[in-house]
Amino acid sequence: MMKELDKRLQVIQIIGILLMVLGAAAFMWKPVAATVLYTAGALMFCPLQMMQRYEGSNFILRRLRRQQLLGLLAFLCTACCMIMQVGRFGFAHRNEWVVCLAVGCVLELYTAFRIPAELEKEGRQK
Repeated sequence: MMKELDKRLQVIQIIGILLMVLGAAAFMWKPVAATVLYTAGALMFCPLQMMQRYEGSNFILRRLRRQQLLGLLAFLCTACCMIMQVGRFGFAHRNEWVVCLAVGCVLELYTAFRIPAELEKEGRQK
């Protein structure tokens, strides 16, 4: 069973997702503002996603949850790379953040479909 967030936290999580999308899309035109938007969104979304825990013993769901956490880490690395590119320090001087974002998106999209399917399958077996 996955621990669900209450409605208020779900709204904050959705706002975080929207800020991340806006920040990633606006980077071409306004890099500084886009970095602020994306970082704020990531800092709203990632901790709330981490709060949703799986409290069962299904190996597949535990693996999917770890993959989801890796996707969240990739989102936070994206924010760090964007900050480095805009601030012109560190190792990220080009568009390294795009790679981190792509990895995070693939992992989150995969787990967003697989976790509910596995939870449903687990519910039918009980």
